[in-house]
Amino acid sequence: MSEPGNIQYLSHQQIDKTKWDHCIDNAGNGLIYAYSFYLDQMAKHWDALVLNDYEAVMPLTWNKKYGFDYLYQPFLTAQLGVFARQVTSEMVSSFINSIPRKFRLVEIALNHANKGSAQVDTQLRINYVLDMNHPIEFLQQQYRENIRRNIKKSLQAGCSVTKDFAAEKVIELALQQMKSYDKESAGNVERFRKLYQLLHAKKMATTYGILLNGEMVASCVFFFSHQRAYYILVGNHPNGKTIGASHALIDAFIQDHAGKDILLDFEGSDIPNLAFFYSSFGAKEENYPFLQINKLPFYLKWLKR
Repeated sequence: MSEPGNIQYLSHQQIDKTKWDHCIDNAGNGLIYAYSFYLDQMAKHWDALVLNDYEAVMPLTWNKKYGFDYLYQPFLTAQLGVFARQVTSEMVSSFINSIPRKFRLVEIALNHANKGSAQVDTQLRINYVLDMNHPIEFLQQQYRENIRRNIKKSLQAGCSVTKDFAAEKVIELALQQMKSYDKESAGNVERFRKLYQLLHAKKMATTYGILLNGEMVASCVFFFSHQRAYYILVGNHPNGKTIGASHALIDAFIQDHAGKDILLDFEGSDIPNLAFFYSSFGAKEENYPFLQINKLPFYLKWLKR
């Protein structure tokens, strides 16, 4: 790997997506969110920083507001940042320092391999991952007692598992949980619909659900890449909360993938209740940095996305 130094800013039209995706395929810290086809669907706009001949890359997901260009984190895109076969803190600093000055506001999540750059002011966010490369008996032994109790409750209630059904059912349940739904939310959901269709065709996506008397009471979309399974979108019905339906869903997924060299990536969370829930399955913290830079004029320092 060459030392950072020849980092170029490329507009979206200038990006060689074949080389880009080859870099993400082979990156030691590769994640599904960084593929060009993922970004094409979920980002409103994206350009890039590229080291030499795509030895390392950093997507720049951007939008414009009040005449200013800014970097933001797209919907259901947990981590981006710098990707390469081997990432160093110096490389991360060089990439961040190469972000064009036209992006006056930066609010983006980097990835778990981008930590430790002393020159960059970031805050750590919490993620949980579960190594499923163990026998199912071992994995289930790591569950907290309340997880085992809820799984047993779901079985006693007569719940059953269903798989690979239309993602629209997950979306419907997820929308019912939303506190607000506006034009931007509608756009994000439509992007996700198209993304799921694309990834399902590539055999990189599936759905899991829990049925009770024929009614879907818990559901989830999972994505797959880089030996990870991403717990990407959850849709739960209120009727499933008291019978441990979501606990049973995750346990069913773990049973199906136990013994495989896969991490179950829960995608968070900084919310204490969710963090406790994920850790209760034996998942461990894998934190990642969140970068904020505000170079807006003083009278627009309040500008947020």
